[in-house]
Amino acid sequence: MEKSRVKKSVKEETDNNTIQWLLTDKGISASFIIISLFSILIRVAVSIHPYSGSNDPPKYGDFEAQRHWMEITTNLPVNQWYHNSTSNDLTYWGLDYPPLTAYQSYIHGLFLQFFHPDSVSLYSSRGHESYIGKLLMRWTVLASDVLIFFPAVLWFIVVVYARQSRGYKSNLLPWHVAMILLNPCLILIDHGHFQYNCISLGLTIGAVAAILCDKDLVASFLFSLALNHKQMSAYFAPAFFSYLLGKSLRHKNPILEVVKLGIVVIGTFTLIWWPYLHSKVSVFEVLSRLAPFERGIYEDYVANFWCTTSVLIKWKQIFMTQSLKLLSLFLTVSSCLPSMFLQIRYPSHQSFLYGLLNSALSFYFFSFQVHEKSILLALLPASLLAVEEPFVFQWLTQFSLLSMFPLLLRDKLIIPYIALYAIFILIHYQKPNTQNNKYSSPFISFLISSFLFVSFVLHVVYLTVNPPKKYPFLFEAIIMLFCFSQFVLVAVYSNRKQWILSNRSSVGVEKKRI
Repeated sequence: MEKSRVKKSVKEETDNNTIQWLLTDKGISASFIIISLFSILIRVAVSIHPYSGSNDPPKYGDFEAQRHWMEITTNLPVNQWYHNSTSNDLTYWGLDYPPLTAYQSYIHGLFLQFFHPDSVSLYSSRGHESYIGKLLMRWTVLASDVLIFFPAVLWFIVVVYARQSRGYKSNLLPWHVAMILLNPCLILIDHGHFQYNCISLGLTIGAVAAILCDKDLVASFLFSLALNHKQMSAYFAPAFFSYLLGKSLRHKNPILEVVKLGIVVIGTFTLIWWPYLHSKVSVFEVLSRLAPFERGIYEDYVANFWCTTSVLIKWKQIFMTQSLKLLSLFLTVSSCLPSMFLQIRYPSHQSFLYGLLNSALSFYFFSFQVHEKSILLALLPASLLAVEEPFVFQWLTQFSLLSMFPLLLRDKLIIPYIALYAIFILIHYQKPNTQNNKYSSPFISFLISSFLFVSFVLHVVYLTVNPPKKYPFLFEAIIMLFCFSQFVLVAVYSNRKQWILSNRSSVGVEKKRI
């Protein structure tokens, strides 16, 4: 027991010394600041363009939804935020995210109320689009990004490379920071389309960094916050659950470890949900808003299993909603199980990162009511793995952009779309010590070039050609099918890679026993 404590103490001291070395001798602080300033400048540039629902009455779009939530939370008591009433008509952008999003809306609403009360006044502010109101709204997203997402990225980068050798990987620090902070999809959705994904994704990155630091209780707390900000963070839940369970089972007292994790999770949820725990009615009012089953299993043309296969199988016509809910749950859980099994049996930090990607893709493919923007959740672990898997990250990013292209074009974000796409490609191919352009065979190189050419053609066709009157959404359907095929390839590769890593871990365990 004493030996293990000494060993752990020495390991922590070594990690702290390495982190200090990274922050000083290698100048990661200066690199991070410079890249962060450039990333902020890019976000500001994107935010001067239109947003979802700009000048589009009567319901406008996501911008109005976020503003309306600030209006509701700053003018009504907390127990009425999810309650349908004359003061809060839930058919007009009712809150449909967990309580932490409501608290965030309240804080941002106070900010708007202080500087420009008209932008959040009850009733009269619906569809408010004044210059100062839009400016303040944009600043709330930027502040959320800088205060939550940016520090989480710094923590992750430093933690990851503190555990690497002081060899060639140290020169990848600035590149990796740039790849995460300048992710074009996240910037276009949050600062163009208008959302606050940076908060839940930032909390998730913090939780991942805590896992890599072996601070499992901190990770449980941060991930619980992410779940309570956006329910889509559940895309990562199987990976967190299986890794923490697998690790707990290797302790001398596994039950105690599981209990400690459970106390942190339950305590965090209780604290956040406290205003609604006074009655079952209040709890169910919130829960009913988090699961929009009435919208059907899919909307628009999202590149997942349900929407793609609906070309041949009319799911909504063949099955009732209840049956589709069960089928969706079964397929989502079934596709997650192999990755979960591997992590429970052979938990490791590297396998955990691949598990996050596999879990997110499983939910994206099979869960109920997926949006185009949900691909951001799969992109997050891919960006964290960018050093180990630069091609996978590049491929997933490019086809994620294509899958969201119709949505972003409707928001009139074509100029920032092209600019961010170009910036991403330029920075990606600046990766030191890389062989981005060298593939295993001429045939694979030809396939990759062909796919990229098709992607380019689809962009041009969608911009310049009118679809047939009989099939007005033909091009959206083609883009959806093409992107889905690429996402499936990424999922197959990622699951295979996790299996290989787990086999190596099992061999290592057997050698130790011998």
